[in-house]
Amino acid sequence: MSRVYQPSDHVVEKSRLSSFDKYKEMHKKSLEDPETFWSEIANEFHWQTPYQPGNFLSYNFDVNKGDIFVKWLEGSVTNICFNLLDRNVRNGHGEKIAYYWEGNHPDDYSRITYRKLMDLVCQFANALRDSGVGKGDRVSIYMPMILETVVCMLACARIGAVHSIVFAGFSSDSLAERLSDCKAKVLVTADGAWRGEKLLILKNVCDEALEKAKTKYNHSVDLCIVVAHLNRVTACGKLPDDVKTLYKWHDRDIWWHDLVEGQSNICPPEWMDAEDPLFMLYTSGSTGKPKGVLHTTAGYLLYATATFRYVFDYQEKDIYWCTADVGWITGHTYVVYAPLANAATSVMFEGTPFFPDNDRYWSLVDKYNVTQFYTAPTAIRALTKFGDDYVKRHNMKSLRVLGSVGEPINPEAWLWYYNLVGSGRCSIVDTFWQTETGGHVLTSLPGATPMKPGAAGFPFFGVEPTLLDENGKVIEGPGEGYLVFSRPWPGIMRTLFGDHERYQKVYFSKFPGYYCTGDGARRDEDGFLWVTGRIDDMLNVSGHLMSTSEVESVLTEEPRVSEAAVVSKPHPIKGESLYCFVSLNDGAKFDASLVDALKKLVRSRIGAFAAPDVIQYAPGLPKTRSGKIMRRILRKVALGDTDIGDTSTLADPAVVDDLFKNRPK
Repeated sequence: MSRVYQPSDHVVEKSRLSSFDKYKEMHKKSLEDPETFWSEIANEFHWQTPYQPGNFLSYNFDVNKGDIFVKWLEGSVTNICFNLLDRNVRNGHGEKIAYYWEGNHPDDYSRITYRKLMDLVCQFANALRDSGVGKGDRVSIYMPMILETVVCMLACARIGAVHSIVFAGFSSDSLAERLSDCKAKVLVTADGAWRGEKLLILKNVCDEALEKAKTKYNHSVDLCIVVAHLNRVTACGKLPDDVKTLYKWHDRDIWWHDLVEGQSNICPPEWMDAEDPLFMLYTSGSTGKPKGVLHTTAGYLLYATATFRYVFDYQEKDIYWCTADVGWITGHTYVVYAPLANAATSVMFEGTPFFPDNDRYWSLVDKYNVTQFYTAPTAIRALTKFGDDYVKRHNMKSLRVLGSVGEPINPEAWLWYYNLVGSGRCSIVDTFWQTETGGHVLTSLPGATPMKPGAAGFPFFGVEPTLLDENGKVIEGPGEGYLVFSRPWPGIMRTLFGDHERYQKVYFSKFPGYYCTGDGARRDEDGFLWVTGRIDDMLNVSGHLMSTSEVESVLTEEPRVSEAAVVSKPHPIKGESLYCFVSLNDGAKFDASLVDALKKLVRSRIGAFAAPDVIQYAPGLPKTRSGKIMRRILRKVALGDTDIGDTSTLADPAVVDDLFKNRPK
């Protein structure tokens, strides 16, 4: 039984929610009377057309009763950008710092107020309008962590365009596929960026992607807007005298600064219906084809606001820092939309935890007196290996809340985070959520809920988790099963872009009446929920979700490979790593050059974060008589665990012995 850690006086004395009883009371109200509960937050915002009582929520989660749908505040009209900027300026926050921006190099830093951010957003929104972008058009974004990225997102929201951000570590193939799927009208990027001492020429990736989108998918993008970033930041290596020699310029390209020159800083917002799209964000699908998760306007605004306020226990003069990249949902919700909705001051960071030294995170906590720090278990585990001195050389006393996101945090990393970084005084919020959920669904709340190292904790307001067995039977009390939800919260996704049928099949068909997360969970004797990991054909590597079929299809592009199977293996830093099995065509030879070629292929097709750790030769794969690959057995082989259980359903049980013999030494 895990030790229970109670919130410290350091946290409780400032908390807006300071007891477990108060949490339970509010959670009960959020389920029994959602309209009253969520109206308290909704009433803080500007509504061009207010929502009508009785229209607050309607939904269907049961595929047997027709199409799945979720609608919050139907009939209301608002604009998220107006609420994040104009409303805050009108409320007296115009001169408040919205972001402290910290670049890759310690010499690069700046700050921006809410008023200045509003001016820049309006100018860029006007520039987009003048370029023919309007309500419902898709704008793809492939950007580093710079302030223009936030400006671009909010400018899209202001004019009703739907932004589709692609993490600027994805390959040109991945970007091309996403550009064409969402039918992007415009692509916004930067010429390049430094990541530590590594120079990334983003413009070249975009040029390749635009060409591939045209030739492979028959989709042309009208305009590519480029931020001139490299010539204004400190070079971490040698650059040519003219950085423009690093890439080519095309007729479709225009500099960001040329586009906004002369634009007015007044831009009337496009008033949006509650269920109009705000953004789409691609996440890997089990078929290998990415899914365009679509989030809408009013419900997402409510949920982002509430989760930020209560999960991070944000107070008026706090300094909050989420280290996530905006290319992922964490960056969308907890770098941009949620902090600004709460008139917060945030740190936005372009660099890495390890440059110029392994104390970069802790030096910035010290520099900005950060009160809430939110990062991934992968980063925490990587930093633990450098010892305690890097943390101890900095003043960390400003910290009150430590957050974890992307995957379950292992107890050892949790205790290091709690005892060393937080000095045993801070609450840790180990947040479980997904691209699809829009915001936190399981978490601790800093002043209110107890904590156990490695446990996600308890449901957020409006969230009703259920555990089901394989037959769909509800598991009461302590037990383990599929993690599902029986009702919608305001931030839940509404559909998959252009594919509502797939949305219904992936998330609602397995257990009619429930949203299925694809994760398993257990409930312990104290009611804590522990997320146990994926139970479908998905992999979670360093917090990045990938499908097995996505990687397998890339491996089989190599002419020497006839078949591939991919499983996850525990990794001390990444949490999970890719362990790949490949069968070869006749005459092909398994050697170091093939392994190297396969790793390079995965990196080029998906991105560096997807590179396999191990590639093993497999004379054959363990399959049932119907041809289904038994990944359960492959996971055992990857671990070197010979206790593989029943193999009677295998078409050829002898394959298993061969796999163990071929394990890399």
